[in-house]
Amino acid sequence: MSDITFNDLPEAVLMLIKKLDSIEKILLNPQPVPNQESNDFLTVAETAAFLNLAVPTIYGLVHQGKIPSYKRSKRLYFSKAEIIFWVEDGRRKTAPEINNDALAHLSFLKDRRNNNVR
Repeated sequence: MSDITFNDLPEAVLMLIKKLDSIEKILLNPQPVPNQESNDFLTVAETAAFLNLAVPTIYGLVHQGKIPSYKRSKRLYFSKAEIIFWVEDGRRKTAPEINNDALAHLSFLKDRRNNNVR
């Protein structure tokens, strides 16, 4: 980095803040790293085995539009990466997580109410 003068400080600090914001965004919202296995496509039977479900259940999920799939001619295919993301996206919060969220929301409402009164 070059020498920074006193007059350059505001611009340098702004640049650092922007860089920290982008680093924080990356750390708080990590993107899955694609690997060779996650680029694989699965058949209906392979998807059923992977998810430990019956083949008719997979067809039912496709029919209901609940599972991501691809259709070429009369064949269905599933991206393994998308199936993994689909399963992970269905994660339910634990009771303590729900409790913490509720307490944080109540605290936020209380702070907001107190700030409006003043």
